[in-house]
Parts: sequence; C-alpha cells; structure tokens
Amino acid sequence: MKKFFLTIFAVLLLLPFSRLEAGHLEDIAARGTIRIGTTGDYIPMSYLNPATGAYEGIDAELSKIIADSLGVKIEYVPTTWPTLAADCQAGKFDIALCGISRNFAREKVMAMSDAYGEGLFGKTILCRKSDAKKFKTLADLNKPTVRIMINPGGTNEKFAHANFPNAKLIVHEDNADIPIQIADGNADIMITETVEAFSWIKREPRLAAPLIDKPFTKHSCGILMQKGDQEFLNYINFVLAEIRMDGTLEQLEIKYLGRKQSLN
Repeated sequence: MKKFFLTIFAVLLLLPFSRLEAGHLEDIAARGTIRIGTTGDYIPMSYLNPATGAYEGIDAELSKIIADSLGVKIEYVPTTWPTLAADCQAGKFDIALCGISRNFAREKVMAMSDAYGEGLFGKTILCRKSDAKKFKTLADLNKPTVRIMINPGGTNEKFAHANFPNAKLIVHEDNADIPIQIADGNADIMITETVEAFSWIKREPRLAAPLIDKPFTKHSCGILMQKGDQEFLNYINFVLAEIRMDGTLEQLEIKYLGRKQSLN
C-alpha cells in the first residue's frame, strides 16, 4: 500500500502545476461560457427588459466585451442585492456586473476590479417634479412626513438607515419599479445613484432629480468576483484598461451614464 501511494505521489509531481490547480480562466475556456451574476433591476447598468427578455445597459455591454475577449458565450446568473455577496462567495457565478459600488466592506471579503464610471456615481434622490423644491438638504428628507422607498440589501438601504432615522422608510423588493412608485405617489423619495436618476428623468416626465449635481456621496463601480484568483482579476483589469485606452469605455459612459464628451 505504501508503495502504491508513493507511485501516485510521484506521478502527481510530474504533472504540470496548472493541471493540479486549474485557474478560473481555464475553467471558463473549458466550459465555453462565462457565468455573470446580475440583478437585472438597475437602469442604466443592468436591466432585464421584460418586453425583449434581454439584458440592457452598460454592464450588459461590458459583459459582452469580456465574453468576446475570452471567446465564450454569456450565461447570466440572476442574483439579488441581499444575496449578492453570499452568491459570489459560494461561486454561483464567475463575475458580477450590475452597478456594484466599490467599497471597503466588499473589498475585504471579495475581489473587485479597477473602477469604471469614476466621478459619475453618487447618492442622490428621485422625487415627483411637483415636489422638487421641497428637498434641498439631508435635513429636508429626514422628517416623519417624508416617505423614502428603498430596495433591500444594497448601499441605498444602508445610506437611508444611516441618514434618515426620522423618515418613514419603505422597503420595496423591485428596484426597477421604485421610480414608478414615486411617480404614482406611493412614496415621496427614492434613494438612488446619480446615473439611475439621470436615466429616469429622461424616461418619466413626472420625476425630478433636484440634487443630481450635488450628490451626497461619490464613488465608482467595479466588477465583483471571489477572492483568491489573482490571474483572473488581472485579466478583467486588463480588459478594462484596454477599452479605457481605445476610448470604448468613455463612449459607453457617455451613452449610458451621462459622461460629457472629452475635448481631446
């Protein structure tokens, strides 16, 4: 028996290291698909259009660029904001793209790519156009008479709980439906990102974003993945660097996020 195990050990030593510990890139190539986690509820990042059954937004386009660079197809894996971290750590998808804010809490337990959308993201509000003049500061929102609707599990919920202890917070599961809830009068305020507010005031004439030029916070987005595969993270960052260099990323940010055309 001892001789048998020594023989097996010797064979293993002769095998290439990559076969003993296959990297994520090799797994994706062998599978022929890249599994992309997404909530599909965040215009203009990643939105599952019920009319077409297709994902739309800048993250849908970035997903296609990454898949094409690897020569594989996309396999979307639905996730939610409350389960995003657990699904990532459980390996339910290879990467996640759905307007995921880069922050220290996520970076501590997962890996995040280099940033995109720098200078374009920040917490702001959506309200009815008729109420736009009422809301100018955080104090204007933090009142018992103000109904603030939030989606669960993400940074919008955390921001609302931290800043509006006196307001009435209403949790609504469908993030993509909250702007319509506001327009219909079922709540007064939606806590959202500047890019989402920018997109919705173009779509829905009853809505306004009076503080969009003065966001409460500033941050960027990143592509989320499990910790521990530096080679895969390097590759994702390489793709982002290449499309930043050739101008593709800027054009996508202009198209979806309201970035102004550079003069260069």
